[in-house]
Amino acid sequence: MRTRAYQHSLSSSTVPSGEPLLEVDAVSLRFGGVQALRSVSFTVNSGRIHSIIGPNGAGKSSLLNCISGLYRPQEGEVRLHSRSAEDTGGGADRTHRLNSLPPYRIARLGVARSFQNIELFSQLTVLENLMLGRHVHMRHSVLASALWFGPGRRQEIAHRELVEEVIDLLQLQAHRKQPVGSLAYGIQKRVELGRALCLQPALLLLDEPMAGMNAEEKEDMARYILDVHELAGVSIVLIEHDMNVVMDISSHVSVLDFGKLIADGHPDEVKADPRVIEAYLGAEDSEVAQP
Repeated sequence: MRTRAYQHSLSSSTVPSGEPLLEVDAVSLRFGGVQALRSVSFTVNSGRIHSIIGPNGAGKSSLLNCISGLYRPQEGEVRLHSRSAEDTGGGADRTHRLNSLPPYRIARLGVARSFQNIELFSQLTVLENLMLGRHVHMRHSVLASALWFGPGRRQEIAHRELVEEVIDLLQLQAHRKQPVGSLAYGIQKRVELGRALCLQPALLLLDEPMAGMNAEEKEDMARYILDVHELAGVSIVLIEHDMNVVMDISSHVSVLDFGKLIADGHPDEVKADPRVIEAYLGAEDSEVAQP
């Protein structure tokens, strides 16, 4: 069992554990006549794995796109909370309204995102792909970073040290110099998780990180997600279809169905909710499942 603590470098969150980190407030999203989200509201607390589940087409990825700035909801707000360094004694909360910001600004605030489909540069090595995850934090030109002296070089060293911590956390040491396109699918998904983690996120959004994996790969990925949460101290919003994984690793679960929030609470409560059973299994099975 690995016990090394990484939280001083891999998470940028300044919100104490258990306090609100992200608020989704009455968010509605339409595409023409299609209502993708219907007044969805919930809160993600700091230090939690908060899963969002629901049948296909429920609006889960659309919701992540609203949080990360790829979509602009027609109604409602998405708010991210933070504290400045001097606020460690319980100072004033800072609120950032994400739905008014472009994606790059949201990334700079500490919201990182992975996607259902692998979005890596297949010809670049694992190390090079992970270094790209540091781009929002780079303050010097490529030329300045290439010099063997000065602030550019110091910045390059600092970025490389953090990337090496991610490589260690996700056990990618044996693959660091290999082109991503030559790696097995499960390892590529791990690299994508690592690239998002290299952003040093306050909040990590994972959109079906286990899609297309076999049982062994899913078990490995679940363990790495737990390591990111427990060892690196990163708060996570997870979309995942494997209910066993969701119930095993989540602190809190929100359920969407046809764009509406139908349940929100502890995994055990959500699993027993008749509305959730009906959404997944149909009304007939829901009736059978009732005591």
